[in-house]
Amino acid sequence: MVGRVEEQRILKLCHDSGRSEFVALYGRRRVGKTFLVKEMFGGDFAFYATGILDGESSAAVQLENFNAEIANYGGADLPPAANWREAFVNLNKLIERAPKGRKKVVFLDEVPWMATPNSGFLAALDYFWNRWASSRKDVLLIVCGSASSWIVENIIDNTGGLHNRLTRQIALPPFTLAECEVYCRELGHAMTRYQMTEAYMIFGGIPYYLSLMDPKFDLYQNIDRMYFVKNAPLRDEYENLFRALFRNSENYIRIVEALATKVRGLTRDEIVRETGLSDGGSVTKCLKNLEQSGFLRAYLAFGKKSKDRMYQLVDGFTLFHIRFHEGRASWEEDFWIKYSATPAHKAWSGYAFEQVCLLHLPQIKRKLGISGVLTAAYSWRSQTSDQGAQIDLVLDRSDRVINLCEIKFSSYEYEIDKSYSARLRERASAFISETKTRKAVRTTFITTYGLKRNAYAAEYPAEVVMEDLFEQ
Repeated sequence: MVGRVEEQRILKLCHDSGRSEFVALYGRRRVGKTFLVKEMFGGDFAFYATGILDGESSAAVQLENFNAEIANYGGADLPPAANWREAFVNLNKLIERAPKGRKKVVFLDEVPWMATPNSGFLAALDYFWNRWASSRKDVLLIVCGSASSWIVENIIDNTGGLHNRLTRQIALPPFTLAECEVYCRELGHAMTRYQMTEAYMIFGGIPYYLSLMDPKFDLYQNIDRMYFVKNAPLRDEYENLFRALFRNSENYIRIVEALATKVRGLTRDEIVRETGLSDGGSVTKCLKNLEQSGFLRAYLAFGKKSKDRMYQLVDGFTLFHIRFHEGRASWEEDFWIKYSATPAHKAWSGYAFEQVCLLHLPQIKRKLGISGVLTAAYSWRSQTSDQGAQIDLVLDRSDRVINLCEIKFSSYEYEIDKSYSARLRERASAFISETKTRKAVRTTFITTYGLKRNAYAAEYPAEVVMEDLFEQ
């Protein structure tokens, strides 16, 4: 198994403990949650069932599927449950039949789909755990879901009978660049780190997307095959992704599509204006859910207060789809191969690389030698400069230093000339003047292949290159 070292350690601790354990596992769709659990336990479950993804599925449909799994795991003689309370009673009986002296792993996958509205699922799960499983010493209950916000709200932050009943929670993140590199190597792909970075800019660290790549083709051919050709496997992924994760997915799509038009993001009030959604709690809930599911990040511009919080779309595939889905019907099937040679590709890649860097802040801090320094990440835009000077990434450090990071994606060493160097000095001066900071300010470059060495590059000794982002 690639990566997931800490998650495997936690699951093993729970399996080997001398008590019953209740684990919530959540993360973005396609990130590998089910694969992790199945590989960890080799499919050796006392019981395994998954919810059915269907916007029209009723409690009866979900129960029918659960009953079928009860029968598959040795409970064919048990009367089919008519409601979730009876279903979990049958699960009790099934587990009691299991061999003694070993942990009984119960894996309930995609529970947000099982828990249809007003079905009584949560109350039955509460009863199962609190009145039966928790009093034993041999049950490992794992509940899992791609709708991270649902898991957080209904399981982790539950205010009813499940309040504080979890023994562990695992948020499964996408792969880092380093993990993607190992994973692709295992799949037989021979890619340079530049190519791996560009793949990450499109597919993020989502293992399922990377698994669709064919080693017989190069990166650009794979992108065309996976997304642009007729009946491509990811052609409808965007719509399916949001439909699977969120009820009322149309509102979520309106928010992410509004955010996709603004490189630096929007405030909540700006999102309301851009989308036309009602200015109520539903927008706040959607933003919270999108953040918990890894689609956006919430951050503050330097010097701003919490009420001015910005929301920025950072999911690579979502950004890619919104940018390129229109017109696909008329594009040739080798679109990306041709597009990659255009100036428009260069403009897109610059922004996409920024998102990759934002997802690898620990690696950036490590290269700068500040891993142990308390650091906050911001952006900044001048309020007085005629050209609206802005900083891609501001690292505000507790050791009284601020790094103003310039992020540049290039296929060669990035060259600083006289005029650009002057603009950088003016930008740093404007930052110091407007923020009135008393900290030391350093301009730092984050590039693919570093700076081309000349007299101007010598002014910027603090530098991060693409290779640094691949550190574990």
